[in-house]
Amino acid sequence: MKTPLLIILTICLLNETFERNIHERWSVELKKYVGKDGLVDYENWNKNTEGLDAYISVLKKNHPKDYWSKNEKMSYWINAYNSLTIKIILENYPVSSIRKIKNVWGEKILFFEHRSYSLDEIEHDILRKMKEPRIHFAINCASISCPKLSKDAYLSYKLEKQLEDATVSFIVNKNEINTNEIKISKLFFWFKKDFGSNENLLNFINKYSPIEIKNPKIKYLAYNWDLNIIQ
Repeated sequence: MKTPLLIILTICLLNETFERNIHERWSVELKKYVGKDGLVDYENWNKNTEGLDAYISVLKKNHPKDYWSKNEKMSYWINAYNSLTIKIILENYPVSSIRKIKNVWGEKILFFEHRSYSLDEIEHDILRKMKEPRIHFAINCASISCPKLSKDAYLSYKLEKQLEDATVSFIVNKNEINTNEIKISKLFFWFKKDFGSNENLLNFINKYSPIEIKNPKIKYLAYNWDLNIIQ
């Protein structure tokens, strides 16, 4: 009876080690160039992109496999989206906004042997189809109003806590919440389908907000697309 359990535990440990090895370099880069508030030191990162390029090269060599768990796939694609976004900004730096870059979300930028992906495809065709609305607070679009960029790579074995932390941070810091009125990010409007009805949305916000809301008026904040750069 112990042998099958031992095999399962061994496989889990090997998977965790493999995943850490894939994404370790991304964590190193994030810690060097991302501040506690999620703003990014693009100027200095642009002077040394070797680590970022090496990480993206590792991503290309380790396309998610069918036998990977949902969390392993989700972590991979969140990290891919964020690192590729940084890569695009640095390739066009200095730039005042990601929206100044032509076809930034539609251009193919991640290439495997038989498939290539754009940022739009990673977000809409892969991550959103995993039916996990909290991914919207983990992926970063290099803008002031976006969820902040994490200083750590996302990893499957701690993904639940990472998504919870990212969601709390976004709800608290990127929205204006009062009992009878809330002014919330346009992310909730653009991705309304992922959060469901107004009732479901309010329940979602209530779960993470320190202020309890009860049938409030809903308004949407203007979205600031300025680059999330450390000044």
